Amino acid sequence: MTTPVRVRVPATSANLGPAFDCAGLALAHHDLLDFSVEPSGLTVEVHGVGEGELPLDESHLVVRAFRAACADLGWTPSGLRVTARNAIPQGRGMGSSAAAVVAGVLGAWALCPEVATIDLDAVLRLTTEMEGHPDNVAACLLGGLTLSWTGEGGVGADSLTVHPDVMPVVLVPDATLSTEVARGLLPELVPHADAAFNAGRSALLVHALTSGAFLLEATEDRLHQRQRTAAMPGSLELIDRLRAAGHAAVVSGAGPSVLVLARRTVRGADQSPGAQELQDVTALVPDGWSVLTPDVDPTGARVSRGMGEVSSR
Repeated sequence: MTTPVRVRVPATSANLGPAFDCAGLALAHHDLLDFSVEPSGLTVEVHGVGEGELPLDESHLVVRAFRAACADLGWTPSGLRVTARNAIPQGRGMGSSAAAVVAGVLGAWALCPEVATIDLDAVLRLTTEMEGHPDNVAACLLGGLTLSWTGEGGVGADSLTVHPDVMPVVLVPDATLSTEVARGLLPELVPHADAAFNAGRSALLVHALTSGAFLLEATEDRLHQRQRTAAMPGSLELIDRLRAAGHAAVVSGAGPSVLVLARRTVRGADQSPGAQELQDVTALVPDGWSVLTPDVDPTGARVSRGMGEVSSR
């Protein structure tokens, strides 16, 4: 039997306003998954979020991702045990499915006796195929502010360092929303002016997140948020209130959670320190919503075996 491995995967927030399907932010709010090869069979345990609700058989998303990676690697373990300790809210636009897919694929690579290191390019390719787009899986895998793209050479991604003044605040409602439903509300065609607007704001977004400036202006969007109001009217109403008060609020991923990119420190006479801004944001949150204040996760997914980290390339 190979040595068991532990995979830690962060929550993520994709789109960040204008950068639809191409930008994501890793958040220090993690699921922990333990993988071990057993003599036979499959055992799945789920603790925390999803306990008593998620399947405990081959249909579990982590197991499906693990099996897909094993097929790529040409390796079939005799048996498998997966123990999940989940903290990422599910169905709320915080990348829970991307985290599950990344964890499963990394678990297979780390356990496979045929490979010595984890090929992140291969992991990114497979996880993108399973998710359908790379924004969440890239952020989960690489950490920080992640930009991702697809082209003739396949999928690519790179991670940038977020300015320490940027303070993510995630507002999580009781309601859930499937990504398929949210994406189904988007129009096939958009006006050229709106596309140009979002292209400009996406470029500004990179500067804003790496400098800590222009966050409100950089998070304006015309392509996807307002178009999905029918699926999450409460989220868009909250975003309107927050933005009217000067807070850089956007839909987190496909929603219905709301991400606020607040500031930790004073940046000019007209800006509030982080503690005051967080208090101001919280005051606008309706009853029934939870407020999370995770830091940016600068490193992304991590794999450990015993006391040491497994090499990733």
